[in-house]
Amino acid sequence: MKNTDTKALTETDAKDGEIMEPQNTLTRQFTQREWEALKEFREKLPETFAEGYPDDPKASERVITLWGVNIDPMAPAVDARVSVVLMKFLRARNLNVDEARDMFVSTLRWRTSINIDEVLKEEFPEDVFGNVGHIFGRDRQGRPVVYNIYGGNNLTEVFSDTARFIRWRVALHEKSISLLDFTEIDQTVQIHDYLGVGLTSRDAKSKAAASEATNIFQSHYPELLYKKFFVNVPTLMNWIFWAFKPLLPAATLAKMSVVGTGHHALGKALLPVIDAEELPKRYGGEVDGW
Repeated sequence: MKNTDTKALTETDAKDGEIMEPQNTLTRQFTQREWEALKEFREKLPETFAEGYPDDPKASERVITLWGVNIDPMAPAVDARVSVVLMKFLRARNLNVDEARDMFVSTLRWRTSINIDEVLKEEFPEDVFGNVGHIFGRDRQGRPVVYNIYGGNNLTEVFSDTARFIRWRVALHEKSISLLDFTEIDQTVQIHDYLGVGLTSRDAKSKAAASEATNIFQSHYPELLYKKFFVNVPTLMNWIFWAFKPLLPAATLAKMSVVGTGHHALGKALLPVIDAEELPKRYGGEVDGW
């Protein structure tokens, strides 16, 4: 779907005799300041690609695919979805073009180092990861919903191989991103379920793996999260979250909600965002789920 002809997804307008570039629902929401930063960023793409792929002498003119969107450094304005993708790096760095460029270069190099294509082909053991993460349903605006289950009884095995866990977690994230069209929808909703988790549930390995995954998503998957719910959170962990609240950026806090336990509490928090017909019963919805 995402590699289809962009003419079917965008339109070209003319204004005062000037041919305007293709637009979509998301690019029409850009501010003037964002457009200015984007145009400057796009001009730097050939050198950015060259730095991102230092072993490729033709990298400055190489077309790459990121999150299902083809990006041509020599003609980035022909597809509005490219603008949406690039804007994510700009917004993550407060429209500082040089910092957004550095982040983009780092992301290109990281994807090479982890061998992202092979990660997406890898088959992970169902008995280990089958109940740890799920992509199920969409929110009321059509965003995919991703569930991360932290209270399973096989967490020791899940985190026994940190590198494998990271590959699995990245593959799950990439799978959820593949459901975005970057025309109408460009973010996901995440639900982190802590049912059965206590302060002693996580060992050093699990904490290290979770920390590494968090760093990867913050560094290489910017602005792809719409809302994150922490549900079935034990009272003590809830208290710890609120203790650290003053240390979190306002933009981060705006995307986070901590919810206790119980059908009523879960439904009250989640149903305004996710329709009951898209939400599993265990979270206050009407469907069986997975």
